Amino acid sequence: MGIFSSRCPACGQTPLFEGFLSLPKSCSECHFNYSQIDTGDGPAVFVIMLAGLLVTVAALYVELRWQPAYIIHFAIWLPIGFALPMLMLRPAKAWLIHSQYRHNAHEGRLHKGNVDKQNEGK
Repeated sequence: MGIFSSRCPACGQTPLFEGFLSLPKSCSECHFNYSQIDTGDGPAVFVIMLAGLLVTVAALYVELRWQPAYIIHFAIWLPIGFALPMLMLRPAKAWLIHSQYRHNAHEGRLHKGNVDKQNEGK
C-alpha cells in the first residue's frame, strides 16, 4: 500500500518524498505535518545490517563454491554492495514513517501526573 508506493501515511494520495529521501514540510492534499516524523538513522541501520548480511553470505558462497580471483570479487560485490542499500533505503524509510504514523509514535514526554506521584514518596 503506502509503504511500497511511498505515499503520504495519512491520506495515501501524494508522494511521500520530495527528493531521494527528503520529506516535504506537509502533505499538499491532506496537510499532514511531516515535521513530527523523525526516523533518524533507523532506516540506514536496518538497511546496512540486512544488505551487509546478504552481500557477505553471497560473497562467501561464491568464494567457497568457485574460488574466483579477487578482481572478480571486486567486480561483482562492490557494485552490488553499493546498489543494494540504495535500493532498500527508500522503502525502509517509508516503512518507518508509516509505522510511526500508524502507532502514533512521538518523542518521550513526562506527564505532570507522573512527576507528582514520584514526589509523593519523598
